[in-house]
Amino acid sequence: MSLSVIILAKNEEKNIQDCIESALFADEVLVIDDFSTDATVEIATKLGAKVYQHAMDGNWGAQQTYAIDVATTDWIFFLDADERIPEVLQQEIKAAVTINEKFAYQVPRLNHAMGEPLYHGGWYPDYGFHLMPRENFRVEGFVHPQFVHPYQARKLKNHLIHYTYSSWEQYFNKLNNYTRLAAEKNYNKGKHALFIRDIVLRPCFAFIKMYLLQSGWRDGRIGFILASFHFCYTMAKYVKLYALECDKGAKVCE
Repeated sequence: MSLSVIILAKNEEKNIQDCIESALFADEVLVIDDFSTDATVEIATKLGAKVYQHAMDGNWGAQQTYAIDVATTDWIFFLDADERIPEVLQQEIKAAVTINEKFAYQVPRLNHAMGEPLYHGGWYPDYGFHLMPRENFRVEGFVHPQFVHPYQARKLKNHLIHYTYSSWEQYFNKLNNYTRLAAEKNYNKGKHALFIRDIVLRPCFAFIKMYLLQSGWRDGRIGFILASFHFCYTMAKYVKLYALECDKGAKVCE
């Protein structure tokens, strides 16, 4: 059986080489590039990856489905540019593909923030679907895409390395973008933001859950910082939803 590793990328010149090099055990590496303006395409091509330029337009699900369509192999593995596949996981992936049992495999991720591994606070094992048969597979959704397939789920043992945040500037850029997209998604679903429930209480519970209930405190200073920022993230997405409603003259804002 054959395997494609699929990487979605835009302006990832700092990450793309290490990412691709960790995927070269596959039969093909596909980079779906959202018209990068840096050296991403040049680096990927030099390393032997097949590069397809395709506009994402904010739709992750459509971009991933496009990647599935252009893949030529029996199995696919989705890899983000800031992720790496350690050798032990490479071997486990190759074994699963060789056996060729039709499962959608979830893979754990060891996230890192500012170079520090995160084992607590809900950050680990952080399972997500990465390995699956290409046939009868598609992806739907903008912000948090959902895989649509007929296969039963199974988990691999070894984890990906995920360099989640390498700088605080990157973190806040993502926070601003993701909270906006989350607010728009909830608004389009007809959800409403209530001041006490959503803007006051939800952020407090988000902090308590990550820092205390999920033992984020065990990760030290970075655990406290990320739990505090999770408070901010939760508040921001509901404040933005509240603002969208107010812009449309919702009664909740009167």
